[in-house]
Amino acid sequence: MNRTALYPEHLKRGAKMTEFHGWEMPLYYTSVLEEHRGVRTAVGIFDVSHMGQILVTGPGALPTLNTLLVSDVAEVGDGRACYSLFVNEQGCILDDVIVFHLGPRDYLVVVNCANRAKDYEWLLGHRRGTTKIRNISAGRSIVAIQGPNAAPVLDEVLETNVSGLARFGLAPLRTMGEQAWISRTGYTGSDGFEAFLSDPHAVRLWHRLLERGRAYDVQPVGLGARDTLRLEAGLRLCGTDMDETTSPYEADLGWAVAINKTSFIGKAVLSQQKVQGVARRLIGFELQAGPVPRHGCAILVNGRQIGTVTSGTFSPCLNRPIGMGYVETTFARPGTTLEIAIRTQVHPATIVKLPFWRESIANRRPDRSTNSLVAT
Repeated sequence: MNRTALYPEHLKRGAKMTEFHGWEMPLYYTSVLEEHRGVRTAVGIFDVSHMGQILVTGPGALPTLNTLLVSDVAEVGDGRACYSLFVNEQGCILDDVIVFHLGPRDYLVVVNCANRAKDYEWLLGHRRGTTKIRNISAGRSIVAIQGPNAAPVLDEVLETNVSGLARFGLAPLRTMGEQAWISRTGYTGSDGFEAFLSDPHAVRLWHRLLERGRAYDVQPVGLGARDTLRLEAGLRLCGTDMDETTSPYEADLGWAVAINKTSFIGKAVLSQQKVQGVARRLIGFELQAGPVPRHGCAILVNGRQIGTVTSGTFSPCLNRPIGMGYVETTFARPGTTLEIAIRTQVHPATIVKLPFWRESIANRRPDRSTNSLVAT
């Protein structure tokens, strides 16, 4: 089983470890509930080094990425990032990714753990022109720092103006070695940052966050709370809420599709779906009471199954069960009353607009000074 460079640190803190797509990862250190609340009220740090890091560089980098991604990568400026999707010729989702524009012809593509090898081969197989594609995941880590105290603790620990980094911005960490960057994206719904760096520097950063971040209530967080946090934020999990049978329009991610882009894999099918619509849509729903809905539970209206649950949890912030799933499009309107079949009982639920929980993040102008971030 694969292990990240931070594996010994997880054991030192008594983490409950679990297998996740071939990786031994921390599920929780104290409890999922405590860690969830810690991220919402203070700051949590996550080891997400199991995710893949792929460099795409050279004159053909932009044409390659624009052929494979549904978004228009030409719209992503230097030092910026965008959320996007790889789809196949049938317009179905292969993976969701974050693309970072490092320089004029340089991009970093961060892919999901389960798809590291597959995405790398997909890129290699569709390379355009003079393009260099390198899987740089080995020997590297990703540390996510999430929560309302994330910016001030990083300002102190890195001794630089991380707070000035714009949402979906990226800047180099020049004293953290080569190919070290910090971004401000997040997968929890709270404000958050991600540090991409070599394994030794990641261990060093982890220690400093926990030691110097005590005044900010920094705590390590496992995959358990990461899942409950992302679900509260209405964020999809690839392989659970969307897969190779799902289109972006079905997953309610049509906003990521640059349908007017000249060409990209899957465009013909997605163009048709945009005009004609789709038969099912991803929705979010809440139960006022009852057990937690689980993946595969039936969604009913008047006793007839009209869909299936993909994700479910108990929301600590809302104090009720929540979930996402696909339903026939005619039933996808917010406010629609549903029933969720959980084990032997049927429980009433209501469709709500996603996300379930939102933390307001003020619009920030990019601070040009962050392009020369220096961390000691």
